[in-house]
Amino acid sequence: MKTIIYYFTGTGNSLAAARRIAGILGDCELVPVASLAGVNERIKPEAERVGIVCPVYDMGIPLVVNEFAQRLDVSGAKYCFGVVTMGGAGKSALHILTGILEKNCGKGLDSGFAVRMPANFPPLFKPPQGEKRDKILRAAETAIDRIAEKIIAGSRDYPSFTPVSSLFRVLTYGKFVDEVRGYDREFFVKDNCNSCSTCSEVCPVGNITIKNGKPEWGHNCEMCFACLHFCPKEAIEWGSRTEGRGRYIHPGLKVSDMKAQRAAEDKNGQEI
Repeated sequence: MKTIIYYFTGTGNSLAAARRIAGILGDCELVPVASLAGVNERIKPEAERVGIVCPVYDMGIPLVVNEFAQRLDVSGAKYCFGVVTMGGAGKSALHILTGILEKNCGKGLDSGFAVRMPANFPPLFKPPQGEKRDKILRAAETAIDRIAEKIIAGSRDYPSFTPVSSLFRVLTYGKFVDEVRGYDREFFVKDNCNSCSTCSEVCPVGNITIKNGKPEWGHNCEMCFACLHFCPKEAIEWGSRTEGRGRYIHPGLKVSDMKAQRAAEDKNGQEI
């Protein structure tokens, strides 16, 4: 059975999950959600099985995934699943995703899964390091393997109502969707920036340009914090809440993986 998995990642957790699932399923195509951001028409995947893998943001899904789901038509798929990666709570993100799909094309998720992976939102907490991080990643791999087995079996496995994450979703997600693109106004670069342009290269939505050797954010932000985490000098901060909080990148993630998420370009360099 052919499978297409659409994914979005900022620090590599969701890409690692998507790759592991794809490797177990076989005959699977991985498609970055951000590469389709400029596609305005409906997207109808030619596959019997369709998956969406993304992180939890503010108890919901990233805005780029939200907008993508509004254009995705999975009505022709035999089986549709969602997987969210999260540092703590956030299963309510699956309810948001299936609700968007149901409204858009009349078919929601047949199954939804949540996987705990290293938390990496530095304004709130310091990402785990060393053995603590590795222990979480090992447990995540085991959980992902079980998820893949359920997908192969066509399991109808959907999370029940989660009162805590659902409450926070109601309180915060609407504001997040309305304002997230402008949250990049809080980013700034310190004097130790070496003008390497890595931040611009890894931004999955092309929100960062380099001017006079320094990054400038274009207010089309997803708050994935890839720019902050990838900076080799830790020169990028967000407001006053990321100083000394550490950085996190999934050990399997490379700059080239982040570049691969960007919208496709034709021979003239124009987005298609």
